[in-house]
Amino acid sequence: MKAVILHEYGGPEKLKYEEVPDPVAGEGEVLVRVAASSVNPIDFKLRSGAMQQYWPLQLPAILGRDVSGIVRSVGSGVTGFAPGDRVIALGNQAYAQLAVVSTADLTHLPDGLDLVEAAALPLVTLTGEQLISRGVKIQRGQTVLITGAIGGVGRTAVFTAKKAGAVVLAGVRKNQMKQAAEVGADQVLALDDKDAMEKLGFIDAVADTVGHETAENLLAKVKQGGVFASVLGPPANAKMHPTVRVESVRAVPDATMLRTLAEDVAAGRFKIPIDRMVPLENAADAHAAAEKGGIGKILLLA
Repeated sequence: MKAVILHEYGGPEKLKYEEVPDPVAGEGEVLVRVAASSVNPIDFKLRSGAMQQYWPLQLPAILGRDVSGIVRSVGSGVTGFAPGDRVIALGNQAYAQLAVVSTADLTHLPDGLDLVEAAALPLVTLTGEQLISRGVKIQRGQTVLITGAIGGVGRTAVFTAKKAGAVVLAGVRKNQMKQAAEVGADQVLALDDKDAMEKLGFIDAVADTVGHETAENLLAKVKQGGVFASVLGPPANAKMHPTVRVESVRAVPDATMLRTLAEDVAAGRFKIPIDRMVPLENAADAHAAAEKGGIGKILLLA
């Protein structure tokens, strides 16, 4: 099969499109013919070596977490999946034409959801859902501010918090206020507007996807006994706010929840924007574009 291989840490140019042996599904695993994957920030952090202290790669490595495709074959002991099934998963080594996925992490694609576009969903939707359900542990009627609310993780967090009955503030930049109107929050707040930030009273929780100075400023807005949950680790000033519970969230596979979120997307209840679709062989260009920032996901067509 063809795959994108990382032989050494570095810039996007280190990603090479090469021929490698086909993987084989083992016990409890499924071999998926990948239709598409997508580029996530963790991919270029791993590629660059920025994460090697916490998450070292065994090089050469195949990156990619999002898997969307069709079952090619199943390993021993597999039930519930058969060749030809349309599936999605939060997996590994997805920058390839074929990927092996544990059945525990795999779910069938809901009707009405495009197979290629579904590749935008697994990591960002599970991260956003778990940021709220496992990090914030939001309760009905509580108020939560979600930073980066127009990104994929942020949009999912807004949807999840609203579904739980919370009052949701969508935190974005001033120039994103119009876009933020579509995410379904109760209120939109410009995090780079000093006056707006000063007027913000104490809130029950913050669900953070942006980190840095914004996170440090918002930590002071969480009431005593409240929660600050982030996908980027604790703010640098966390020790100055001992009465706030600070939670770090890293997404874990959850096939049942992924199916539920995919059904919600298929039904139009929320959406993950897609910026562009590029051939897998152009993964280096996709990484370079993704690192510049933007709202929509970049899909890699395998």
